[in-house]
Amino acid sequence: MRPRQESASAAAASRLLADLAALGPYFAVDVHHPGAPPRPPWQPLGDLVSSPDALAGRIGEVRERLAAAAGCPPGDVEFRVAASIAQLGLCARLLSPALGAAAAGRALPVDIAQARWVPSLGGPFRLSLPDTVLKGGAARNSAARNGAAAGLAATAGLLAGPIAQIVRAVQAMAVSPRVLWGNVASAVNGAAAMIAAARPDLASPAAGAAAALLGQPVLAGTYQGRPLTGFRRRNCCLIYRLSPSAPAYCGDCVLGVAGPPSQAGRRTTR
Repeated sequence: MRPRQESASAAAASRLLADLAALGPYFAVDVHHPGAPPRPPWQPLGDLVSSPDALAGRIGEVRERLAAAAGCPPGDVEFRVAASIAQLGLCARLLSPALGAAAAGRALPVDIAQARWVPSLGGPFRLSLPDTVLKGGAARNSAARNGAAAGLAATAGLLAGPIAQIVRAVQAMAVSPRVLWGNVASAVNGAAAMIAAARPDLASPAAGAAAALLGQPVLAGTYQGRPLTGFRRRNCCLIYRLSPSAPAYCGDCVLGVAGPPSQAGRRTTR
């Protein structure tokens, strides 16, 4: 790549990072050189799907956080509830920046094997992607239609790759795949809602990108309605089971009272 091209690519990557950060913490990403070893507090995100112990540890942390919020011992929180909430948080964090880029007509491929994170609770964790991926997908294509298509292709690849890996890993821990894919649908709609709130000018492309992603066969039957306009999932993330006597529901839950479109899945316990 020529120096001028390299400069333009770097500038496009910087603009993409800034645009994503402006959408909110679920969309912000850091970058790293893919060959450099991670330095604390960064850790390989791929460990969560390659190591059952690492995933169980993350779910255990979420379980403790849920128990503290409910005022009960961790053992009183069902493992499947904590696993569902942990999976929803992971998927929402990976899907949001990819969907944000797609809404802006850009592509942001995400490979969980190369991604890094800073494990934390109480909000979206820090996420880092290889700088080579950002530079490759940051620049707009010469035709806006081609740029949008590339962005949608990247989100579809994320769904079929990393998101499916996370679903399989949590499903192996005896959590219903219907619940887990419903969580993914909720995360997609939630990301679109946050984009529309932060950038009203991107509301239409965000809804379109979300609709295209929700139209993938693996998400068939997980929801009803349309993104941003009456979206409602057809199952529950199980959060209501924290307090069966006085249950709380997410805004898009099948068990809740119908209301305006929600930024579903944005729970601080994850």
